[in-house]
Amino acid sequence: MKRIILLAMMSAGLTLTVQAQKTVVSNEASTKEKVYDVVEQMPEFPGGMSELMRFIGDTMKYPEDAEKQQKEGLVIVNFVVEKDGSVNDVEVVKGTWPSLDAEAIRVVKALPKWTPGKQNGKVVRVKFTIPFRFAIPADKKKK
Repeated sequence: MKRIILLAMMSAGLTLTVQAQKTVVSNEASTKEKVYDVVEQMPEFPGGMSELMRFIGDTMKYPEDAEKQQKEGLVIVNFVVEKDGSVNDVEVVKGTWPSLDAEAIRVVKALPKWTPGKQNGKVVRVKFTIPFRFAIPADKKKK
C-alpha cells in the first residue's frame, strides 16, 4: 500500500503552487524574515528527492477512519525550510478529509533537517510544497 501511495504522490509532482489556505501550524520560534518561493539554490532533503519519497512512504500511514469511510484524495502541504534546515509553518493548502490532512501534517512535521536554500550566497527561508496522494488499494475498496 505504501508503494501505491508513494507512486501516486510522485506522479503528482513535488512543486505545485497553490494560493489557498486552510490549516496553519506555526512555530513561535520562526523569524519574520522574508520567505522565498524560489531561490538560486533550493532547499534539499538529505539524500535528495528519492530519499524524501522513501521517507514519506515509510512514515505515512493511512488513517483508519478515512479507510473505513473510503476517503481518498490529494492533500497539498506548504511549509518553510528555515535557515537552520528545520521545517516550520506547516500549512494544508488543499485538504480532503480531516484525518488525511492531519496525517500529511504529521509526516511533514516529522521530516529531519534539510540543507537550507540560498539566495545571493546567503542562507534564506524558503517555502516548499509537497502533495500527498491518499489512495485506498483496490483490494481494500468496498464494492
